[in-house]
Amino acid sequence: MSVSTLGTKRTTSDKPLVPRQWMLLFVLVTVLFYLWGAANNLNDVLIRQFMKSFELSRFQAGLVQSAFYMGYFVLAIPAALLMRRFGYKVGMITGLLLFGTGTLLFWPAANIGQYGFFLFALFVIGSGLSFLETASNPFIAELGDLDTSEHRLNLAQSFNPLGNITGVLVGTVFIFSGIEKSASEIQQMKTAGTYLSYAHSETLRVVPVYIVVSIVVFIWAALLARAKFPSSNVDVDDVTVDHGSFRELLNYPHFQLAVLGIFLYVGAQVCTWSYFIQYVEQYTGLHEKAAGYWLTGNLCVFMVGRFFATWLMNHFRPNKLMAFYSTANVLLCLIGMFVPNWTGMIAVLLTSFFMSLMFPTIFALGIKGLGPNSKIGGALLVMGIVGGAIITPIMGLLTQVFSLAYAFIIPLACYAYITYFSLVGCMVPVRHGIYDSRDYVPRVKPRP
Repeated sequence: MSVSTLGTKRTTSDKPLVPRQWMLLFVLVTVLFYLWGAANNLNDVLIRQFMKSFELSRFQAGLVQSAFYMGYFVLAIPAALLMRRFGYKVGMITGLLLFGTGTLLFWPAANIGQYGFFLFALFVIGSGLSFLETASNPFIAELGDLDTSEHRLNLAQSFNPLGNITGVLVGTVFIFSGIEKSASEIQQMKTAGTYLSYAHSETLRVVPVYIVVSIVVFIWAALLARAKFPSSNVDVDDVTVDHGSFRELLNYPHFQLAVLGIFLYVGAQVCTWSYFIQYVEQYTGLHEKAAGYWLTGNLCVFMVGRFFATWLMNHFRPNKLMAFYSTANVLLCLIGMFVPNWTGMIAVLLTSFFMSLMFPTIFALGIKGLGPNSKIGGALLVMGIVGGAIITPIMGLLTQVFSLAYAFIIPLACYAYITYFSLVGCMVPVRHGIYDSRDYVPRVKPRP
C-alpha cells in the first residue's frame, strides 16, 4: 500500500485483516482489551471516592494511578522474559491470574480500611495488566499481514473504550453514593463520633464491584487456557527460533522514540481522565454523580473516535492521521486552560476523541520491523505506560500550586511530542537495511 499525504487514499491488502482460522482467538484476545479498559477507568472513580473516604489531597489520591501503573513498569520485563520462554498464551493467562488476585484483595483492604493496602492491590492489578498488554498488543499486531498491523491493532483496541465506559459507569452507579459532606458537616460528624463509620461505609462500596470483576477475569483465564494458539507463538522448544535481544533494539531509533511516545501519551490520557470529574465539579458546579456521568460521556466520545479512526485508516496513512489528531488536542488543551467553564469542559472532553487512535498507532509503529525483537520490544513499550504513574501526581501538584485548568499544560506538552513523533520520529528503517518504501522514509542509508 502506498500513501504520501493525509489526503491520499491507501490501497488495502488482498489478505484478510485477520486470518479466518484465528478469528475466534482474535475475539478471545480482543476481550482482554475490554477487561483492562474497565480496570483502568475504575481508577478514575476510585480517586474521587478515596478523596472522600480517606480525606486525601489531589496529590495523595493521584497515588492510585502511581501504584497501578508502577505495576506495568515493574512487571513488563519479567512478562517479556516469560513469554520469550513460554509464548504469548502463558503470558496472557499469568496476567489474568494476577489481575483476578488483585481485585480480590479489595475485600480485605476495605475491611481493614487502610489506603496503603488498596495501593498494594492496585499494584497487583497493574502487574497483571502489564502481562496482558505485553502479550496482547504485539500478538494482535502479528496475527495477520504486517501491512495491516496498525489497522488490526486499532480494531482490537476499539473495544478498550467499551471497557473504559463500563468501568466508569459501573463505578458511578455502584461506588458513588451521591452523599457528599461539606467540611462543616464532616467536623460535626467527627465531634459526634460518627465520621469513622460513614468513611468506612463509603470505603466498603468498592468491594462488590471488584469481586464481580475477579469472577469474570478468572472465567476468561479458563477460556484462554483451552484455546489453541498459533504454533509460532508457543513452539518455544525450537532452538532455531531467534528470540531477539535488548541490545538489538538500540538499532531502531523509531522504537526508542515510540517508548517515549507511549510514556507521554499514557500520562496525558490518565491525567485527563483522572482529573476530569474534579474539573467538571470545580468549573461547572455539578456534583460527583453528574460529573461521573459526564466522564462516561467522555469515554463514549473516546470509543467513537477509536472506531472512526479505524475506518479512516482505510484511507489515510496512520502516522499522518495521528499528527492531525495530536495537533487538534494541543489546541483543545489550550481552550481547557484559558476558558475554564462549560466551554473548557467540552474542549477537554473532546480531547478523548482525538487521543483515541494514539496508543495502538504508536505501539504498532514502534514494533514495526522489529521481527524477533517484537516480544521484548512490546515489553519496553508497555513499560512506557508508567507515564501514568509519574505524570499524574505531577499534574496533581500543579493543580495545588496554580490551578486545575492551568495544569492541563502537562497533557498539552505530551500531545506536542506525539505530533513530532508522527511526522518525524516514526520514519525508520526496517531490519537489515531494507526499507519499507511503501510506508516509511529511511533516516539512514541502507547497508550494502
